[in-house]
Amino acid sequence: MLRTRLAALCAGALLTATVAVGAALGVAAPQVTIDNFTFGPKEITVSPGTTVTWLNRDDIPHTVTDAAETKTFASAPLDTDDSYSHLFATPGTYHYFCALHPHMQGTIVVR
Repeated sequence: MLRTRLAALCAGALLTATVAVGAALGVAAPQVTIDNFTFGPKEITVSPGTTVTWLNRDDIPHTVTDAAETKTFASAPLDTDDSYSHLFATPGTYHYFCALHPHMQGTIVVR
């Protein structure tokens, strides 16, 4: 009986430690920074079901706009420190740009 209780206590402690370590080592959600008329990083690869967030650090508005004919995502103009997030559920390569400054381009690869 004592061994069973001791085993249960050890298993509980191990589970608690594992959860704590997993939270401490957790990977932050992918973020793209908009600064100095560029998206950085310019290309990122994520798993299906990942939400990507863009954060405008520039001092003028920018957008995040799907470059495909059938747009699956498009932000409103983002002022300084505004953010926009999009969930990428389907594998594929998604090219995007700033509709206000079309030379600004980036890519999200979902696989």
